Amino acid sequence: MSELNGQFAGQSSEEILAWAARRFGRRASIGTSFQGAGLVMLHLAKQAGLSFPVFTLDTGLLFPETIELQKRLEDFYGWKMESLHPDLTVEQQAEAQGPELWNRDPDLCCTIRKVLPLQSKLHDLDCWITGLRRHQSETRAKIGIVELYTLDQNSGAEIVKLNPMAQWSREAIWDYIRQHKIPYNPLHDQGYRSIGCMTCTRKTGDGEGERAGRWTGFKKVECGIHTFMSKKADFQI
Repeated sequence: MSELNGQFAGQSSEEILAWAARRFGRRASIGTSFQGAGLVMLHLAKQAGLSFPVFTLDTGLLFPETIELQKRLEDFYGWKMESLHPDLTVEQQAEAQGPELWNRDPDLCCTIRKVLPLQSKLHDLDCWITGLRRHQSETRAKIGIVELYTLDQNSGAEIVKLNPMAQWSREAIWDYIRQHKIPYNPLHDQGYRSIGCMTCTRKTGDGEGERAGRWTGFKKVECGIHTFMSKKADFQI
C-alpha cells in the first residue's frame, strides 16, 4: 500500500477532505447517489467549510423519493448539486436497444445511463471524491482511501479517486445521520438498504448484505462506475 494510503489510514475523513481541498481546489468534486455515506461526507465537508462542487447521476430511472431528496439536501446544505444525464432518454434507449434493456443486459444499461455520463464529467476533474465504504460488499472490501482512476486506457489519462468514508461502518453512518438530523431517503425506512434505479433495486431481508437488493437475478454487484479502471495510488503528497 502506498505511503499516502498509510498516512490517511490514521486520519479522519475531515482531514482527508481538507487535503483534497488544498491539493485540488475546485478541480475536486464529490459524486454522490445520496446513500448514507455520501450524506455524512457532505455534512463533514460543510462543517469544515469545504465547498466542493457536488454532482449526481440522474439516470432517468430513479425513484421519485430520490429526486425529491436531492431538493431537500440542496436546501439543507445550501449547495446546488449538478445532475448528470445520459445522452439518451429512456425512450430513446428503448428505440435503439429495445424496451427494458435493464431486464436483458443490465451491464449495457448501466454503461449507457451511468458510466458514460460519469466519464464525461471526470475529464473535467483532477479528483473524484466518493462515499465508498469497505463494509458495503466483498467487491469494496479492499478499496484504498486514495486510488488512481484511468479515464482513457489508450492515452493513460488518470485522475485521483478519493474514498474518505472507506473505514466507516453502516452503524456509524446512521448514528451520525440521526444525530445531525440529515435528510435521507425515506425508502431506507421501508427495507431498502442500497438505493439505485427503481427498475433494479429491491428491499433486502435480515442477513442479506447491504447491496444484495441490486440487480436481483444477475451475477452483477456493481453498476460499473467504480470498477471501470481503478487501481491503488502510489504517489507522494
